[in-house]
Amino acid sequence: MSTTAATPTGAATPTARPRGGSLPSLLTLGLARTGIELKQYFRERDSVVFSFAYPIIMLGIFATVFGQDGAAVGAGPDGTGGVPFAQYFLPGMVATGIMLSSFQTLAITIAVERDEGGLKRLRGTPAPAAAYFLGKVGQVLAATLLQMALLLAVAALLFGIDLPSTAEAWIRFAWVFVLGTATGAVLGVAFSSVPNSGRSASSVVIPIVLVLQFTSGVFFVFSDLPTWMQRIAEVFPLKWLAQGMRSVFLPENAEAWEVGGSWQLATGAAIMGAWLVVGLVVGARTFRWRRRDDG
Repeated sequence: MSTTAATPTGAATPTARPRGGSLPSLLTLGLARTGIELKQYFRERDSVVFSFAYPIIMLGIFATVFGQDGAAVGAGPDGTGGVPFAQYFLPGMVATGIMLSSFQTLAITIAVERDEGGLKRLRGTPAPAAAYFLGKVGQVLAATLLQMALLLAVAALLFGIDLPSTAEAWIRFAWVFVLGTATGAVLGVAFSSVPNSGRSASSVVIPIVLVLQFTSGVFFVFSDLPTWMQRIAEVFPLKWLAQGMRSVFLPENAEAWEVGGSWQLATGAAIMGAWLVVGLVVGARTFRWRRRDDG
């Protein structure tokens, strides 16, 4: 007979050695924790609806406002050679959706869990800390996949956007998606220790997300932004996530519209990877299981 350790929400995670068997592996515990995290995530229906609907609503707004009279991004003097605004802004909406579901969601929810004492109680169970973090990453990956599937379906069916038709493009989408999601999740875990309380988490996290969206080529054509703003945006991963997604959803000739004249996929991967490492190091050093006033 095995025993279980209660999680902050009352769900059970196996932690004791089954009679005649061995301890569950970290992967098994991580998968179990992922299931718990997904249940908790989808119980917050208002947050789920906002996260899933936000990229779709913004895509609709930009496609309607900027795409009037058949206007297109990158069109020549004769009005040809460009791509519809809806198609151009789709990669940015994909990138911002990933950021919302990874960085913003984790930075806020973990701060709230800490403030409510859930992390303190969880830390007191025999379950390894790594299982908790694996569960968070698993929840982010699963939720973001669902969000992207919905966004791309709406983009194709309602806005008539042509999705990639080659295996190479989808392979590129896969690695940019996984790297961007992992980076956002790790940074969200690390940043969750910044807010003083769960109540202040949203006011600390959301402005940062908004500023990055406006400076990273999500809401505007990146090459149209001031040079100094471009240089600042190039330091952060959202710019490179959005650019990587443009390499997936835009035609090959759109590569010339980028500031560097190319998609710079290797550079983008290196910068997102560097932020992933920074998030891991900072998170390992600064993550708190208790409130600041709780010792």
